[in-house]
Amino acid sequence: MKTISVHTQNPYDVLVERGILQKCGEYIRPLTKAGKCAIITDDNVNALYADTVTASLEENGFSVVKFVFPHGEGSKNAQVLLEIYAFLCENEITRSDCLIALGGGVVGDITGFAAATFLRGMQYVQIPTTLLAQVDSSVGGKTAIDLPQGKNLVGAFKQPIVVLCDPDALSTLPEVFLADGMGEVIKYGMIRDAQLFDKLCGLDLCTVQTEFDEIIPACIAIKRDVVENDPFDHGERMILNFGHTLAHAIETYYHYETYTHGSAVAAGMCMMTEQTGTQEQYEKLCACCEAYKLPTSVEASLEELVPLCGGDKKRAGDKLRYVVCEPVGNAVIRTVTLQEFHDLFVK
Repeated sequence: MKTISVHTQNPYDVLVERGILQKCGEYIRPLTKAGKCAIITDDNVNALYADTVTASLEENGFSVVKFVFPHGEGSKNAQVLLEIYAFLCENEITRSDCLIALGGGVVGDITGFAAATFLRGMQYVQIPTTLLAQVDSSVGGKTAIDLPQGKNLVGAFKQPIVVLCDPDALSTLPEVFLADGMGEVIKYGMIRDAQLFDKLCGLDLCTVQTEFDEIIPACIAIKRDVVENDPFDHGERMILNFGHTLAHAIETYYHYETYTHGSAVAAGMCMMTEQTGTQEQYEKLCACCEAYKLPTSVEASLEELVPLCGGDKKRAGDKLRYVVCEPVGNAVIRTVTLQEFHDLFVK
């Protein structure tokens, strides 16, 4: 097992171990006085892992209830959140109980937001089952739902009591979701670890899977370091959004249907680097993304996408912050006016 300790206001550990799903109750039991756990998951993950997690929780003295919603970004909305609240009320969940986020980034985000707000806050556990969630969204305490006007516009900071990552869970992922996670993995190399990026450039979607036991903890450790320095996203943490300014615009433009989050991030990183980096850096990043079957651009023009960047949560007044890598492994935050951002990308 590898343990990455996150020293925020409410410290917790991220545990990475193959087979940890079958033992999750053993790790959760010492961390909470809860008598009841409410598993929140989607229909895909429910069929694969909910019974395993439920059995382990019950073996360790928890009473378990379960809420299942349709998979996909389209479910990360206010209506599903209200349904979760109603389920928690109907099952008499109290502040001393615990929520279990079992699934990918959507499940983790909406469950975390429910935990932050139901009864003014309760404990929750992250059990991420996708690569993207294991290396990125399950760590750091950001929770949110989407609005029609944009992604993650309503949320709260809420740290879990533990994050349990099982690389074995990735074996059931379709190729498209492995590629999705690699978008965020490549991002970590670009912003903070040039050696990791070079290593990724020498692998592909098949061979990288043999390296997950090392790559997943490496990405988590990078995010841990950034989050500890800036837990509430006022400064350095912005570097985690490399590629995301355009990625969120891409997701909004395509109504969260055409591109997964990781593929939008990949395209966003490449499009950003084409405008702000060297030609060599751009070509190397594109080749790396293509090795993992990720897009390097989208059909929508920058003229269509750039106006959507103004609705992103990274905007402050008439200013917009975006991230460039100068060079690979060294992320830099730039702040410009909306007009300057427009002029940079729309020639």
